Amino acid sequence: MLLRTLRTFLRPYKREMLIVVVLQLVGTIASLYLPSLNADIIDNGVVNGDTDYIIRVGAVMLGISLLQVACTITAVYFGARTAMAFGRDLRSAIFARVGSFSAREMGRFGAPSLITRNTNDVQQIQMLVLMTFTMLIAAPIMMVGGIFMAIREDVGLSWLVAVAVPVLGVVVGLIISRMIPGYRVMQTRIDDVNRVLREQTTGIRVLRAFVREPFETERFARANADLTDVAITVGRWMAAMFPVVMLVLNVSSVAVLWFGAQRVDAGAMEIGALTAFLSYLIQILMAVMMSTFMLILVPRASVSADRVGEVLDTDSTVVPPQRGVTDLPGRSELAFEGVGFSYPGATHPVLSDISFTAGAGQTTAIIGSTGAGKTTLLSLIPRLFDPTTGAVLVDGVDVREIDPDTLWAKIGLVPQQAYLFSGTVASNLRFGKPDATDEEMWAALEIAQARDFVAALPEGLETEVAQGGTNFSGGQRQRLAIARAVIRRPEIYVFDDSFSALDLATDARLRRALKPLTAQAAVIIVAQRVSTIADADQIIVLEDGEIVGLGTHEALLATSPTYVEIVESQLRAEVAS
Repeated sequence: MLLRTLRTFLRPYKREMLIVVVLQLVGTIASLYLPSLNADIIDNGVVNGDTDYIIRVGAVMLGISLLQVACTITAVYFGARTAMAFGRDLRSAIFARVGSFSAREMGRFGAPSLITRNTNDVQQIQMLVLMTFTMLIAAPIMMVGGIFMAIREDVGLSWLVAVAVPVLGVVVGLIISRMIPGYRVMQTRIDDVNRVLREQTTGIRVLRAFVREPFETERFARANADLTDVAITVGRWMAAMFPVVMLVLNVSSVAVLWFGAQRVDAGAMEIGALTAFLSYLIQILMAVMMSTFMLILVPRASVSADRVGEVLDTDSTVVPPQRGVTDLPGRSELAFEGVGFSYPGATHPVLSDISFTAGAGQTTAIIGSTGAGKTTLLSLIPRLFDPTTGAVLVDGVDVREIDPDTLWAKIGLVPQQAYLFSGTVASNLRFGKPDATDEEMWAALEIAQARDFVAALPEGLETEVAQGGTNFSGGQRQRLAIARAVIRRPEIYVFDDSFSALDLATDARLRRALKPLTAQAAVIIVAQRVSTIADADQIIVLEDGEIVGLGTHEALLATSPTYVEIVESQLRAEVAS
């Protein structure tokens, strides 16, 4: 998966990668040539006392050093730009894929895990790309070139290279093999920490209301400790790696000096050649050490690539049609024909044989106990899910055959959780209509019974909205969410328990204000209060995912025991209060 990810997202940057390879090649060859020149200075300049030779070769060394520095800096520049562009493209691809997910895929991965995959996991792969361009490309060139140059200086000591390099490789390989499982566990532990932290920050008011701070502190401490334990285990292996590398490097240097001194004493080797051979051996082992450092990054990047690839390879269960219908008759008619829905692996369906029609100018209310399937039913209209049986029709066309933009343009959805985005009141309203004028926004707020409190705010429409709208009350958030749907003037209004936080007087005023606006539209309302839906043209009573009652308020009181039970329970609650 790692290689496939790199191949896919680095393909547009072939030219930059070629420049990096060429520059690293030139820079590494230059660094390999310097010890040989230094040996010449010692053997032919210092030993013979030839100052002119020292200056002349020294000037060449200076020029080569400047070339090496220039190539390295330029290579790092292009490598860093390419790595950052790679990370940008990968994050964009993940974001686009997640944006196409249905509610089923979102529930499968979970928001904390998706956040980790699009941040931490991408960062691990991006770091591997960066270090590859700055270190790994030069490492094999330096190792192969160093071996060639070391043998060129003295064949008799080359056996030291043949011993030191495999020893270092075996030791490092053993350490890396112990680190890979730890990295795999570490990423899942990061998911857990993000999940707990997200829950605690989102539900901080609930925690304080129930005095659960000590429990949640302990819960976070456990998740944090689990991550710490894995990180420490991996860190210990990592900490052992560099001392081992330095031990092999130092022992090899001592061996070169020991055996090289004997060869110099026997006249089989020059002092300059011994110095050059030692430099080449150090360069070879440094190349192995750089490769070792890269091997530390590869396991974690490989785990991250698997997690990123899992997201990129997951297809949405809600697939847009290849040639979607874009021209609908505009009758504002919604119909359910034998609709059923089941979650994967579930033993019982959430919805069974749902059939009804909601026409233009008609208000259809849905009521039922908690878990009856009301929200799931509404989610089928804008294709947050697709039915497992039957069909949902808009203007006589199956929603699975309609272009998604066309479908959503006909629907004004107010979800069960009135979520507002960070920004301003105006920017949130423009989610419904991007080119809305101030007059249109105030008109929508007027209908949603939100004009008074927005006008009372110091900055009016430009008042800042916190993420999730937490700086507004629940009722204010609901009214702003209703205004966001109203401003687009859709042909089908879908209200998913959108009046629950409103007092009865505001609820009644809001429904009266909506009537003229929705006279030519189909309106679907899910509600818990009977008073909210009593005047609906038809009321659907759901129980265990099935329709057990369909008709007007008066008709259901005469024919539906379930509806009568709901009405009586609410009347008893009102009397008791």
